[in-house]
Amino acid sequence: MLTIVKLIQSLIKALHSEGTPGQLAAGIALGSIIGLTPLVNLHNAVVFALLVLLNVSFAGGLLGWALCVPIGFLLDPLFHWLGRTLLLDVPFLTPLWTSLYNMPVAPLTNFNNTVVLGSLAFALLAFIPLFLAARWAVARYRATIGERVRQSRWYRAVTASKLYNVYRLFRPQ
Repeated sequence: MLTIVKLIQSLIKALHSEGTPGQLAAGIALGSIIGLTPLVNLHNAVVFALLVLLNVSFAGGLLGWALCVPIGFLLDPLFHWLGRTLLLDVPFLTPLWTSLYNMPVAPLTNFNNTVVLGSLAFALLAFIPLFLAARWAVARYRATIGERVRQSRWYRAVTASKLYNVYRLFRPQ
């Protein structure tokens, strides 16, 4: 329960931060790749490294991951079908899969697993549309709802309280 509260706080902080909508949207889109694909794979380590190293919202990445995990489980049959099609039914890709499997590091990607391959292919195809939709949604939120939240009596009372000021002194930056 505490983790969910921290995630919500992190999301609200990210939505009201000085970061651009593109930074938050890129974090959400990268986090969606981790959420849609099975967790323990080499490509997820690369995506996590990108979340840490690039100038994108880490909180957005956590949000994208949290939102896409249940979607990934629901779409597993589709991912299996897509991965099976790419692995077995597209003959001109067979030499690619064979050479990847015989490389030293590539088998750690688990591309021979139909769900892994299908989910990664789906996540990569959905990356740009998800990025564009998230960027639009964040900009829209900041222009409409976010400003109303900042002007609300509750938000001003919380930020003006002594307890909030003490919290701000000790929170990690």
